[in-house]
Amino acid sequence: MLNMTGKVAIVAGAGSVGTAGSKIWGNGKAAAVLLARQGAAVFLLDINEDAMAETKAIIESEGGTCATHRCDMMVAADVQEMVQACVDRFKRIDILVNNVGGSAPGDPVSMSEDVWDRQIDFNLKTAFLGCKYVLPVMLEQGRGAIVNIASVAGMRNDFRSGRSHVGYSASKAGVIQLSRSVAGTYAKKGIRVNTVVPGLMHTPLVEYRLARTVGGNDPQKLIDARNEAVPMGHMGDSMDVAHAVLFLVSDEARFITATEIVVDGGSTAFMP
Repeated sequence: MLNMTGKVAIVAGAGSVGTAGSKIWGNGKAAAVLLARQGAAVFLLDINEDAMAETKAIIESEGGTCATHRCDMMVAADVQEMVQACVDRFKRIDILVNNVGGSAPGDPVSMSEDVWDRQIDFNLKTAFLGCKYVLPVMLEQGRGAIVNIASVAGMRNDFRSGRSHVGYSASKAGVIQLSRSVAGTYAKKGIRVNTVVPGLMHTPLVEYRLARTVGGNDPQKLIDARNEAVPMGHMGDSMDVAHAVLFLVSDEARFITATEIVVDGGSTAFMP
């Protein structure tokens, strides 16, 4: 079941913020490690080489196969060069996981144009460029699977919090529609494209970014509030996202394309 042996996977954002050795992983790190555990050769991408090296060390310590490549997914030339490097190293690309992004607070009045532009580039352009340069390889092979990582912020708005992340919400909604559009275009070409939509996950961003920006520098208070907001009583973690990714790129999901798996403990469905 869910055997990835013989497949090559590119995972963008395969490092993880936070301290080295932390047991709390980002979504890309978890996806990369899980794909390797299932037998895939994984091409790790990140702009943080130290974080990427830690993911590589974990995979290799478990007997997995991987390689690292520093790549700014917002720069077309970097992405194009990265795809060629992966093909040179592993001879094919079966899987692409677009997992680059992050949120910046602000409404249309308070958010600067520069921050808006970066949010669109960071969250949406990265997925577009990944698809743009990987798809020709998959077309030549006659098959492939792409998973783009969005967010529940692209599906609903939490007005009760009093916060606005207009750039993040708009760009993550764009990721969902990007996946659907690309999926429709390439459905008859043997290429599947889907989206994983996480919500209220306990990743390193909670302690290292959200605690500062929205949590009053009190990580535990923020963690408790986020746990309470989930119908299941607790946040998910990066492995919950990784398992959704693994399923969608597997042969068991061969008839699934142009859709989303929401991984949020029921939060979106039960919001008032």
